[in-house]
Amino acid sequence: MQMTNSGDGWHHVDVYAPPGSSYSFVLKDGAVVGDPASRQQVGQLDGPSILTNDNSYHWRSVEWIGRPWEEAVIYEIHVGTFTPEGTFGAAVERLPRLAELGFTAVELMPIAHFPGTRGWGYDGVLQFAPHTAYGSPDDLKALIDAAHGLGLMVFLDVVYNHFGPEGNCLSRYAPQFFRTGRDTPWGPAIAYEQEPVRRYFIENALYWLIDFRLDGLRFDAIDQIEDTGGEHILLEIARAVRSEIASRHIHLITENPANGTDLMVDLPGGRLYQADWNDDFHHVLHVAVTGESAGYYEPFRRDTWAKLRQAMAHGYLKPGKAIIGDSSPPTESLPPTVFVHFLQNHDQVGNRALGDRLHAIVDRPIYRALTEMLLLSPQVPLLFMGDDHLSLRPFHFFADYTGAIAKAIRDNRPKEAANFGGFPEEMSAADLQDPNDYETFIRSKINWHEAATEDGIAWGEYIKFLLEIRRGTIVPLLSQATGYSGIVLTDTPDRCVFVDWTFRSKVLQLRANFSQHSVALPATADNRVYPTGDTREAGLGPATCQVFIRQS
Repeated sequence: MQMTNSGDGWHHVDVYAPPGSSYSFVLKDGAVVGDPASRQQVGQLDGPSILTNDNSYHWRSVEWIGRPWEEAVIYEIHVGTFTPEGTFGAAVERLPRLAELGFTAVELMPIAHFPGTRGWGYDGVLQFAPHTAYGSPDDLKALIDAAHGLGLMVFLDVVYNHFGPEGNCLSRYAPQFFRTGRDTPWGPAIAYEQEPVRRYFIENALYWLIDFRLDGLRFDAIDQIEDTGGEHILLEIARAVRSEIASRHIHLITENPANGTDLMVDLPGGRLYQADWNDDFHHVLHVAVTGESAGYYEPFRRDTWAKLRQAMAHGYLKPGKAIIGDSSPPTESLPPTVFVHFLQNHDQVGNRALGDRLHAIVDRPIYRALTEMLLLSPQVPLLFMGDDHLSLRPFHFFADYTGAIAKAIRDNRPKEAANFGGFPEEMSAADLQDPNDYETFIRSKINWHEAATEDGIAWGEYIKFLLEIRRGTIVPLLSQATGYSGIVLTDTPDRCVFVDWTFRSKVLQLRANFSQHSVALPATADNRVYPTGDTREAGLGPATCQVFIRQS
């Protein structure tokens, strides 16, 4: 069927084909390519696309309207390594355990169709098509539906700052989609000032949220989304989402290394973007408890404990750069719930030389106290898959490339490892796992037998206990969260975190000691919520955490 160029794109007269039919586009040079808005692929990126029926899945949890943001406790997963099968269907079987432990949200690393059969997903090309290695669109809907039936929100990580380096044919027949002479760290910059480009991404966000009934999106590296048009594309996406979906809770989350606060300010009707991943908290905490201070951790090597206390009380440490305007309000003007905190995530595990997790490199009592601090603070906590049972499996960076791109990825691994902790003794760059080796992918899969061990069961019960305390005593405060709520106590002992947050008539008090000796507790009210029980110690022992709530 011949298509015509009308100036702003290629068009054809609508014709009918039944769902399940495959189709492709043929370019002038004879090349056959898939649909850039494909909903499903027959196989790989260079194969045909499939016509889908948006109404083929029959939803069960039809009354689901989501959950308020303050209830969020996020569990991040990579679909391909979360289970031995690595599919949406297999992931369903693991959801009841997460709900039982007290998690309220699952966040999926990117699933938009990327090159090959395995990868992290940040090199997606077909933004509307779930990767065929994980299952069909209906399989994804079944996963989301099952999660909702268990009270779990589902968020999706989307990458709108670039396309993957292989399999993207847009530049061949729509070169205006990209900005001439402008690049991101991962490829050509996207021309958001072009109206068809804007529609592509706005419709993509609405597609995931409406057709798949997702509860939110996490926008990757928004500091690389540069828009020279009118209203910034991130604002237009958020306004479209709020306008189109008013009947349930939708949460838009960012990853913004520039630390801008302007997207998260309160507006009439609420914030457009709910929260941002706070790398500052992770980085300074990691330096404090591991001593690693090279690469991304170097800015946090001085006054480390003071900076950790500041991150807990106020959010960002570095001044923020505005994304959509000329100014970025001070970080302390935001409520603590706009920051997503984590002890580790996919980046900070997967880019390490060994792909090892924090609980494998610090003493257990310290890690236990860190977990208490994370889960009993007013920020929104995120755990990476396996953290619920102290997984001993590594999580590596892996991909499925050959040729020059595969070599470039291999050559970049030493740099990333140096940025995230460096090399252990007697290890060199030559010893790093090849990201393109299939075994690197297999090594990264969660071993669920570990969760059934005595240690795994005990840790899971401990997580469950902490989240019960969070749900019962801390979450009720968070709907009252406002800016300028956190303060660091003066004369806090070294290697300690003493922070108070005020929520109208109540004050949440965190007292954490990461030193090797007991320290005196400042005067507090008697209402200690953690540890539970009647015992009142005069001091705070080594590697321990206590939490109080008092009337302000």
